[in-house]
This record gives sequence, structure tokens and C-alpha cells, in this order.
Amino acid sequence: MEDKRNIQIIEWEHLDKKKFYVFGVAMTMMIRVSVYPFTLIRTRLQVQKGRSLYHGTFDAFIKILRADGVTGLYRGFLVNTFTLISGQCYVTTYELTRKFVADYSQSNTVKSLVAGGSASLVAQSITVPIDVVSQHLMMQRKGEKMGRFQVRGNLEGQGVVAFGQTKDIIRQILRADGLRGFYRGYVASLLTYIPNSAVWWPFYHFYAEQLSHLCPKECPHIVLQAVSGPLAAATASVLTNPMDVIRTRVQLSTGILFLSL
Repeated sequence: MEDKRNIQIIEWEHLDKKKFYVFGVAMTMMIRVSVYPFTLIRTRLQVQKGRSLYHGTFDAFIKILRADGVTGLYRGFLVNTFTLISGQCYVTTYELTRKFVADYSQSNTVKSLVAGGSASLVAQSITVPIDVVSQHLMMQRKGEKMGRFQVRGNLEGQGVVAFGQTKDIIRQILRADGLRGFYRGYVASLLTYIPNSAVWWPFYHFYAEQLSHLCPKECPHIVLQAVSGPLAAATASVLTNPMDVIRTRVQLSTGILFLSL
């Protein structure tokens, strides 16, 4: 009799690579469209001092929607879509590293821990410059003139400047800090996402195994996996959120402070 506790794990050699990348990009884009407004809200909440403008997630959602409309919730989205490249690099590195580690250890936890950390290192090297630009776009509000600086009050007592279009953000980052400006917060990103990824995968497999003990034998594996994913993500986010706040604030301090919240 098959042991219901054995959650099927599809390894690299079992994948149809063409379908894996095509459907992977399509599904990732669909997810990005649905969660991007909350990514924008999270960024604004992490940057503001106390409750100077928003009093929570729902309050920020309503205020942004009223002030800027639906488009306000998608500021910087087009630039952010370039991170799809790093996403594919992430999954490729993860799967190949798992395959490599399997020659030395059969422990699923060890394989997931090493592969998750390695994949994040590769992905963040690509993602950080895109994040720096897209986060500055997220901080813009309706009514700001495009392609021109404007003083918008202060953030913790300092003068701040709001940028216009993407090209102007890139130009001013280069002028202020040079190429290294696009990697501001790189170490903080690594300290956020390497631990996040390294613990996500082990927790994912842990929750899947534990749920298989609790659920009826007839329960499909896909249901266990669908529940385990969010549980693992919530656990990893709780553990790494403090560093994520630091990462966001560092990346948004490129040479000049930007939008005052």
C-alpha cells in the first residue's frame, strides 16, 4: 500500500523544460499582476515614518485608489516585469543545485536549503538594479511633473526629491552614485532573500509532510502543496521582514531621498 506521507517531488530531470519555462513565465506574470498592488503598498508602508500618511494596508489601498486610481497601484509595474528574467534564473539555479547536492546528500531539507540560498544569490544579482528603479517609481504620486525634480516636503527632517520617468530615475542615480547606485541595498537584499528562500523550501516540504499526516488519504497531493506554499511563505516572511524593511529603505536612499510620505 502506498504511503500517503510521501509527497511527490519532481526533480530537474523529470521536467519538460519547454513547458516549464513557457508556463512558468505565464503563471509568474499572472501572479505578479494580482499581487503587485500589495507589493507597492508594502513598499510605501515600509518607507514611511510611523503612520505619517497611511494607517495600515487597507488604509493605504483606499487612499492610493482615491488619489491615483487603479493605475496608481501599478506604478513601476512595467519596469518590475524585467525581474521575470531573474525568476527564471532562480528556478534554474535552484533545480540544478538540488541535482548537484543530491550527489552528496539525500536529505530533502539539505538539498532545499542549499539550492534555495544559491538560487537567491543568483537572482538578486539580477533583480536589485531593477528593484532600485521600480521602487522609486512606486513612490511617485499623481500630479508630479514627469522628468523634473520637485521638492515634496521632508522625510525625517530632510529635503526630498521626486523623480519623473524611468529614464530620469536612471540618469539621476548614475549622476548621484554611478553604477554602484543600482546595487545600493545589495547586501541587505542578500540578507533578506537568501534566508527567505533557504527556509521557504524546507518549510514547504515540512508543511506538506505534516498535512499529509492530518488529511485523509484521498486528499490530492496538489491540495497539500497548494496549502503548504502559502504557509511556508508566511513563515519565511515573518522571519525575514525586519531585514526586508531595511532593504527597502536602503534602496530608496540612492544619493537623494525621494517621495515624502
